[in-house]
Amino acid sequence: MDTPTLEIQLQTLPNQPGVYQYYDAEGTILYVGKAKNLKKRVGSYFTKIHENGKTRVLVKKIVTIKHIVVDTETDALLLENNLIKKYQPKYNVMLKDDKSYPWICIKNERFPRVFSTRRVFKDGSDYFGPYTSMKTVHTLLDLIKGLYSLRNCNYDLSESKIESGKYKVCLEYHLGNCKGPCEGYETEQEYNENIKGIKEILKGNFKDSLSQFKTQMKQLAEDMRFEEAQKIKEKIEVLENYQSRSTIVNPKISNVDVFSIMSDESYGYVNFLQLSYGSIIRSHTLEIKKKLDETDVELLELAITEIRQRFHSKSREIYTPFKVDLGEDIKVTVPQLGDKKHILDLSLRNAKYYRMERFKQDKIVDPDRHANRIMAQMKADLRLREEPRHIECFDNSNIQGTHPVAACVVFKNGKPSKRDYRHFNIKTVVGPDDFASMEEVVYRRYKRMLDEEQTLPQLIIIDGGKGQLSSSLKSLDALDLRGKIAIIGIAKRLEELYYPNDPIPLYLDKKSETLKIIQQLRNEAHRFGIEHHRNKRSKTALNTELETIPGIGEKTVIDLLKHFKSAKRVANAKLDELEPIVGVSRAEKIYNYYHDK
Repeated sequence: MDTPTLEIQLQTLPNQPGVYQYYDAEGTILYVGKAKNLKKRVGSYFTKIHENGKTRVLVKKIVTIKHIVVDTETDALLLENNLIKKYQPKYNVMLKDDKSYPWICIKNERFPRVFSTRRVFKDGSDYFGPYTSMKTVHTLLDLIKGLYSLRNCNYDLSESKIESGKYKVCLEYHLGNCKGPCEGYETEQEYNENIKGIKEILKGNFKDSLSQFKTQMKQLAEDMRFEEAQKIKEKIEVLENYQSRSTIVNPKISNVDVFSIMSDESYGYVNFLQLSYGSIIRSHTLEIKKKLDETDVELLELAITEIRQRFHSKSREIYTPFKVDLGEDIKVTVPQLGDKKHILDLSLRNAKYYRMERFKQDKIVDPDRHANRIMAQMKADLRLREEPRHIECFDNSNIQGTHPVAACVVFKNGKPSKRDYRHFNIKTVVGPDDFASMEEVVYRRYKRMLDEEQTLPQLIIIDGGKGQLSSSLKSLDALDLRGKIAIIGIAKRLEELYYPNDPIPLYLDKKSETLKIIQQLRNEAHRFGIEHHRNKRSKTALNTELETIPGIGEKTVIDLLKHFKSAKRVANAKLDELEPIVGVSRAEKIYNYYHDK
């Protein structure tokens, strides 16, 4: 049977929640998505114009649409997540399912052992986790070992074997780490009381254990057993210290998942904090590579489903920075203030730090990816048609109207390209006229690049406000480059960005990487221009002093500087060193001028 046309497939889709799958002509799965209403959601792909190029390519490839109808939106979320992991379609964000996270197991046996494992068996044992690092697991196990005496042997401590005297206590008993249940020195009831306390600690509830230890300490003190009371006191201090480090919010906030997202043009970073009795018992950040310019809402919904599955979360309430649709079973809270807002801010801070660390790692390990991300970000932030791989920035320098010069610095892929820097001496402008100077320099720069058939930049930055920008536009008009190269002006005072024919400036986030690169360009242009200006002034000052000596002309000054290399060496030269260069008469005039001074 032939595949029906796309139009027929679209017309026959149901108005129900479900999951849709797109296939190409070869039958390869391209994309999996969820929808409240399959007909409306899938239809929108074919009726609207997509700004994102990858989405346009995806739509062109679609030949077959398959769908699965489900009862609720929650079912759709879970099914979408599972299908993405199973088929890994080209146009879906990739969510890796890592099954090697560590757990803490309380074994289903008489006198249960407590240990770490990476394998979960359905054998009736209690598993806590998974944890995001072994360090956390070791910290918890060390805490438990310090608080409770537990066995670590793997003997079968059945009642009959203990009564028959099959086992003898080991070194752990003599060290005080175990109370010897193998010889019946500890009852099953006493041991299970400890296990009960351990389970509460692993859930984040320290209250019961603290209360129990304090009662024991008071009883021991009353019985004059002060050494034992002191040991219990030390355990209380250990537990309180651990609790104070892990409790950061109101203890009433219990059994809650917190999610936040930080994203850029290429990636989303979703942080997950799990709270129990006011303590953070788990933290994890997931990095998601965007494929189709997905929104933060779409990424967060997908990430929440994946993370809650991965970490087996049963929480019925979650905190998020904005509303997400996760079905009726989960309460979504968007905190505005107080302890709830504090914990959400902490989650966002974790996502930001993770993102910063990844950027630093990318710079070292994968500089190309770092450059690509920066370029994509600049394109979006500055509303450009193409990525600004080649940027040029201009700055004028003149001090009290003397020696007007200009500088052009060049950045390629977000980094300085110093061999392409250029200095300009202003030729056609008399006096300190920044606008006219900028017009001259921009014209000269791009006239020469056109004549030499050099590659033009994608972005020009003018250090100055609307005036300098307007002057630069005159030069681009004269060269017929208006509209072919993006150009913006940056004003110094408030870092406003001005665009041609737009009176309202653009303000970027002060912490954005785009603004930082623009500031770096501006500062580099200023430094480069000042350096040239300073050199020009110092040369002029030296030359002028030599020319002021009576009887010494320009040709003599040139001959002296060619031989001595600097005016300072001329001033320090002896008479017999000057005579061979300029003759006896001029040598005496120069020597007497400097030595009389």
